[in-house]
Amino acid sequence: MKYVVSQLVHLLKQPLQRENLRRLLKLVVLLLAMITAFSILFHLLMLREGRDHSWLTGVYWTLTVMSTLGFGDITFHSDLGRLFSIVVLLSGIFMLLIVMPFAFIRFFYAPWLEAQLNLRAPRAVPADTRDHVIICQHEVIARDLLERLALARIPHFVLERDPTAAAHLHAAGVPVIAGDAQDAATWRAVACERARAVVANLADAENTNVVLTVRHLAATVPVIATADDEDSVDILELSGASTVLPVKTRLGEHLANRVNAGHSEVHTIGHYRGLVIGEFPVHRTPLASRTLRELELRRRLGLSVVGVWERGRFERPDPDRRLTEWSVPVVIGTPEQIMELNGVLVIYDTNYEPTVVIGGGKVGCAAAAALRARDVKVHLVERDEAMRGRIPADTADRVFIGDAADREVLLEAGLTRAPAVLLTTNSDAVNIYLTVYCRKLNPDLRIVSRITHEQNLEAVHRAGADFALGYSSLGAESIYSSIQGRRVMMFGAGIELFSVPVPAGLAGKTLEESQIGARCGANVIAVQEGEITTANPAPATRLPADGELLMMGTHEQRLAFGRELT
Repeated sequence: MKYVVSQLVHLLKQPLQRENLRRLLKLVVLLLAMITAFSILFHLLMLREGRDHSWLTGVYWTLTVMSTLGFGDITFHSDLGRLFSIVVLLSGIFMLLIVMPFAFIRFFYAPWLEAQLNLRAPRAVPADTRDHVIICQHEVIARDLLERLALARIPHFVLERDPTAAAHLHAAGVPVIAGDAQDAATWRAVACERARAVVANLADAENTNVVLTVRHLAATVPVIATADDEDSVDILELSGASTVLPVKTRLGEHLANRVNAGHSEVHTIGHYRGLVIGEFPVHRTPLASRTLRELELRRRLGLSVVGVWERGRFERPDPDRRLTEWSVPVVIGTPEQIMELNGVLVIYDTNYEPTVVIGGGKVGCAAAAALRARDVKVHLVERDEAMRGRIPADTADRVFIGDAADREVLLEAGLTRAPAVLLTTNSDAVNIYLTVYCRKLNPDLRIVSRITHEQNLEAVHRAGADFALGYSSLGAESIYSSIQGRRVMMFGAGIELFSVPVPAGLAGKTLEESQIGARCGANVIAVQEGEITTANPAPATRLPADGELLMMGTHEQRLAFGRELT
């Protein structure tokens, strides 16, 4: 009974639903008026035929005719009476069989069901909740972040303003709280003062309000805010955000790090407990056609090879695997060891032709600026003439206005001589098309592409891209790294670096006995115990009970690890 009352209260609180109920009430009053009028006319017409019936009989006859029951125990003998019966019958069909059922469903039953649905999503976190992460919106970055938090066993909740959407998320198993992120009452309901972190992933203006509200209620809780515009970074920091992530700018910078231009060098992917994870190209070096065993990187430099990129595919580091011109080995080692490897590579692959960047939006401009900071010449291609004035003068050496699908535009931009091309448009279809086109014009080109939707990753690799990076995966990894208090480890679209505590069921077992690779497919590239880090651990390495695993694998393998081994 209490639940029914709460539904009614919720229903009556909505202005639209109150208006719907008023409309339904008007129809009910109209129906009652029709029944009353027909009952009076029935009585008068029966008197005209010389028969006298009670007023209750008149109501009884009206209802049986309008509802099409038609018992036939009371009938008119005159044509006028029969005509009246036809009018009552047609009115009943229209009102009782058509108008009222649909009006009842539209104005009462559907809102009632919606009220039931809306009340299913919780309005507050459990009273004993603490050290949780609160996310302001369920969008592409949040979906990826939720999975990372679940794997790390960090409690988390998502806010949803729309109660119906919150109910659907709740039914789908998403830990959601129905409430408006702009309302201070919502933040009290989610115990923001006891939270581990707050993630403000709304629009820049809304994020500013969220930061100010949370900072007023919880002065010390870390607030991580995303920023669409670079100009919003300072505003969010002044508002009290602990960390501001301009994701599109970071995406451009990470894409630029994967461009081979000038001399060969190791591109840093991330840092872990004093170790550096990086990758280097084999293209135009004597390392091509040699096996990993023949490179002897562990013996000569102390570096461990943890995998090899091969035209968008990540493969395990088989010692007898022969490298090709397009192989990109991934290594892990100390900063000093990485510097030694750079000393070996610096004399190779000296192509100083300008790198071509296609797309002059936020991501393209950030990538071009990052390349210019490395003294790499950049030619930027943008289709929209109106964008010319928005591109900073020092972003690129030359800006070409024209359609990148036009062969003459690409040739003028120097694509056939360029060491690499970077595709940064916000359309996956366009990037896939340009990948095929650029590969045809220059088969030796390194193609680095942005991906907006992760499901298009395989397609862009099939088209010929050497590397692709997604907006959602970068955003999720950046936020997760901030929550963990470490630097971003961004490997690439489709492959992830993730650190997890050693599961209780695997503590004390050797890496071989754990069968992590066989059960989930992921690769353990480091084991952390206290201050000791074992990179590329041997099969006989024992997993410490209080240790941590640094793993590399696909999105599905990460989920499989959480499902099978934790």
